[in-house]
Amino acid sequence: MARARIVDPDQGPRSKRAAILDAAVEYFGETGYETTKWSDVADRVGIGQTALYHYFESKAHCLLTIMRLELQRSHDMFTEATADTSDPVEALRAGVRSAFAVSEQEIRQMRVLQANMSLLATPRKSKREETERVAARQLVQMVERDWTNLLVRGMAKGAFPVRDAHMLGLTVLGMIVSVWRWYRPTGAIPLPEISDLIEGCVVRMVGE
Repeated sequence: MARARIVDPDQGPRSKRAAILDAAVEYFGETGYETTKWSDVADRVGIGQTALYHYFESKAHCLLTIMRLELQRSHDMFTEATADTSDPVEALRAGVRSAFAVSEQEIRQMRVLQANMSLLATPRKSKREETERVAARQLVQMVERDWTNLLVRGMAKGAFPVRDAHMLGLTVLGMIVSVWRWYRPTGAIPLPEISDLIEGCVVRMVGE
């Protein structure tokens, strides 16, 4: 899989913001947020540590931005993947496949997101951190709503048995995101094989 830079619509043509986000994703994803030194990120980008504060007021602000951008990417990918079919089963399959159609950098982003979800539960004292936290929480709700609505449409068409669509959607999401807690690109199981397995499990679980 090709390495993709994190997409940030707020960056300008000469901005170091995207490079900082990329470096932070690599460090947070490989060694963990808590153990990553802010100075290490600056060294990777090739700027002084004080220059980081032009873009992010803290390491937490950077992390929350990464989480918000990854949630937006996941929402956009799901929306695009499921928009072209009226068949609920195929839409369900497409939604699962979209979750695993990712680059190595995006895998790190998802690992960072899932490892730090608890950060979204508590309000931040910093206004900029709180803005990112609130936006990320809203996106979590949007992602959950995406899956719930897909299942509701399928139930309305008789494609899926009628059940609690919200709870079922959360279960599907939980199955998908759990992969990023253990999967590594250098591991023995290729991602397409994992994607096929999860897709089959989700279709059987929703359809039975």
